[in-house]
Amino acid sequence: MGFTLTPHYDDPVLQDRVDALRGYLDGELAEYEAGLGLQPEQRYTRAMLEPVWKRSRELGFYGINLGPEYGGQGITNVQLGALKEEIAASSRLLASSVLGEMGGPLRAGAIFGVADDAQRERYLLPLLRGERACCFSMTEENAGSDVRGMRTTAVPDGDGWRITGHKVFSSAGPFADFSVLIARMGPPSGAPDGEFPESYSAFLIDLDAPGVTVDDGETPMSGQHIEADIILDEVYVGPEQLLGEEGKGLRIGLGRVTVNRLLHCPTILGMARRSLALTVAFVQQRQVQGRPLAALQSIQHTVADMATDYYAARAMTYDALADLDAGRTPKVEAFMCKLFVAEKAFQIADSAVQLHGKAGMVRGSEVERLWRKIRMFRVLTGSSEIQKNAIARELLAPR
Repeated sequence: MGFTLTPHYDDPVLQDRVDALRGYLDGELAEYEAGLGLQPEQRYTRAMLEPVWKRSRELGFYGINLGPEYGGQGITNVQLGALKEEIAASSRLLASSVLGEMGGPLRAGAIFGVADDAQRERYLLPLLRGERACCFSMTEENAGSDVRGMRTTAVPDGDGWRITGHKVFSSAGPFADFSVLIARMGPPSGAPDGEFPESYSAFLIDLDAPGVTVDDGETPMSGQHIEADIILDEVYVGPEQLLGEEGKGLRIGLGRVTVNRLLHCPTILGMARRSLALTVAFVQQRQVQGRPLAALQSIQHTVADMATDYYAARAMTYDALADLDAGRTPKVEAFMCKLFVAEKAFQIADSAVQLHGKAGMVRGSEVERLWRKIRMFRVLTGSSEIQKNAIARELLAPR
């Protein structure tokens, strides 16, 4: 895998897809955003997003990761990674909606293989068509990495359950129609204290159901208004809303996180690539004492370090994605990738701000915005310390 800021792929099918995606991002989507007068930190409405979902579906991007039976193209993880990297490397504000990562089929992910026929018909097929949107709700105020600390509870009620709790950081929640929600299973009425085994289940929750409140979540440091709090007060869900087997919810939730941990890496790489590209252009154009900033050896060395870190992070990411495509489970490698990519990408972004000087410190400049977004990935899907714990646990486990 060679180094370049405009990756080219030997696979002609993948290259054609990448070219088509670049054309859409820099052409039609750029014009659409300009027509709306979008700003990076404004609140995006459903009316703004839905046309992007549907147009992306028409062009074959929305749900491209799914099998042909769902109208997708069944692409490999390596191919998906390449497309996700292009999305993140673009400067388009609505780019995350193109593949369906923000409320669409990429957000729903593996639940297509868990849902039954009725659930696919009611929830997932409309989502594929860009008619509905979803969010994923597992995190709580005091239950992030420690998912077993969650307090949202589903108590048996006839054939169904009553769910009460408060979920936070449900990305895409402000414009979602339903949530894939993980809840602790409560004991049936009359069960002896302390004798009910701990278990968790996944449910499909309609966000307009009685007892559900969707509030604005806290605004992350990226400034995006894409998070929601999902508050449930005695919300009734029937057996048809149970996703997968009862008591297997953590497998669904954490399994999704494990795969996403690796698939987050191309997104981080795309932002790092954009930071590097902006820096290369800036230091070549910026004049200092009559010559380009790039003429200074100290600047050259910093840019060289940025490029080398990007190349190393990219190589290990696509190696792990290739393992996943080959049917292997790169468990420890996924932790390593997330750790290395997030840390190195942040170093790249930090160097980009440093070399831009005053221009990099202005609130709302692109490199400053990228710096804030990349900083979050040192925590998202598990902080760097969590990744180190997992790597050490795998290496030091008794054999």
